[in-house]
This record gives sequence, C-alpha cells and structure tokens, in this order.
Amino acid sequence: MLAFAIVYVVWGSTYLAMRIAVRTVPPFLLGAMRFLVAGALLGAWVAWRERPGWPGARAWGWATVTGALLFLGGNAGVAWAGRTVPSGVVALLAASLALWMVLIDWLRPHGRRPSAPTVAGLALGLAGVGLLVGPAELAGSGGVDPWGSAFVLAGSFAWAVGSMLTRHPAAPASPIVGSAMQMVAGGLLLAVVALLHGDVGGATAAALAPGAPGARAGWASLAYLIVFGSLIGFTAYIWLMRHAAPSKVATYAYVNPVVAVLLGWALGGEGLEPRVLTASAVIVAAVALITVGRTRAA
Repeated sequence: MLAFAIVYVVWGSTYLAMRIAVRTVPPFLLGAMRFLVAGALLGAWVAWRERPGWPGARAWGWATVTGALLFLGGNAGVAWAGRTVPSGVVALLAASLALWMVLIDWLRPHGRRPSAPTVAGLALGLAGVGLLVGPAELAGSGGVDPWGSAFVLAGSFAWAVGSMLTRHPAAPASPIVGSAMQMVAGGLLLAVVALLHGDVGGATAAALAPGAPGARAGWASLAYLIVFGSLIGFTAYIWLMRHAAPSKVATYAYVNPVVAVLLGWALGGEGLEPRVLTASAVIVAAVALITVGRTRAA
C-alpha cells in the first residue's frame, strides 16, 4: 500500500516539478542529470549498506536494455513528442500504458488473460483521462501531429515492455540494485542524446548559474525529481512490478494525471472545474474495477 501511494502521489507530483524544471533545463539533459545523479546516489547507498557483489555482464546488459526502454524510449520519447502534440493528447495517449501492460502480460508465455472487470476498468480509465484533459486540450489549436502522437504511443509501449522486463531472470535479486543500475544506464544514454541534440551548451549553463532568473526554482525542481521522483518513486515502482499484478501497477497511469491536476490547482494557481472532479471519480472507479478484477482472478 505504501509503494502504491508513492507511485500514485509522488509520481503525480513530478508533472508540476518537470513543468518548472524544463523552463531552465532542456528535457533530455534534465533526464540525464536526474537519473545519473539518482542512480549514483542509490548505488553508493547500496554498496555501503548491503555490500553486494559487482553485477556481471548479463545484469548490466539487462539494465542497459530496460534503461533504454524506460528512460530513453518511454520518458524522453514522450517528453520530445510533447513539443508538437497538445498536452491533453499526450496525457491520453500516455495512459495507453495500462493497455499495453495488460496485453503484454496476456500474450507472454504462460500469460494471464484479463478478466472482464479488468477490461472494463481499462476502458473506463481511458475515458476518465479523456474527460480529465477536456475537449479543448484534446483538440489543441490545430490538427494533431501524427508523428508526434506515434512517438507518444511508441514511448508508452517502450515503457510497458521495459517494465515487464524487470521480472526477467537476468535482473539482480535486489530491486534496489536493479533500480540503481537501470537509472545509471538510462542516464548515460540520455546524456549521449542530450549531447547530440545540443542540450549541453552555454545557454543552459547560464540559465543554471546562481542569480539567473528561475535558476533557484530549476535547481529545487531537479532536486525534487532526483530524490522523490527517482530515488523513492522509481524504486517503489520496480518493487511493485515484482510483487503485484501488472494491471494493478499500471493504474498509476490513470491516477497520476488526477494528482497532477489537483496539485496544479492547489500549488500552481490553476482552475478546478466540475469536469475535473467528475473525471477523477470516473478514474477512481476504473482503478477499483481493475483491482477487483485482479483479486477475483487470483
């Protein structure tokens, strides 16, 4: 229950933190800084506390593949697509993660077929996210970029595949060790992309310099993303993927936007319409259906 609370609430709060951080740091560089620092800190803590043996080539291969799928394909891919796709469409397409995870869990060898309540909950959850973002944000100011939309779907699929691979036999026995390795590998890949994309340069350094407008908020948001979004949130997520049904874990994709909207209203001065409250109730009902469906199946 604590791990679910962390993934629901803490990851929902990272939307606001990322919105503030990207005003100062480009998205790819932000991801590289966030996951490299978090992975290094978590790895150092594990080395001091548990003193595990050095992971072998097989474990690092697993970390590289899953880190690429989760952070480069999933996290950065969706962030990149957000430049040309309305935020409402991004939120709705990213919520398809729940569908991908259930389908992958079903189609894998000896997979589990979703129950009727689970399927109904998935459909209701997508409808709730669509209602949450609203017709205006879904439509945007013009047409929806098909390539950008495809990138969001591909990024959600990559995240789902990477999540399912956290159960692979090559993964380290300790979820914390695995989290640290994935973040380091993913952070290194994001650093390469940031260099190729031109995110590293004098403009970014000047924006992060002490006294620069927005620098303090940018550094504070980055610190929040490292400690709460990655060290605590991602580790809880990886632990959940090993101890709970994927369809249950995937419900965070529906709950996170609700938390983000409520925090935007409470802390960011954004409006809170009756439509948002209705959508939140629909999403809660969807999560309940999925949970009931998995419990009955078990």
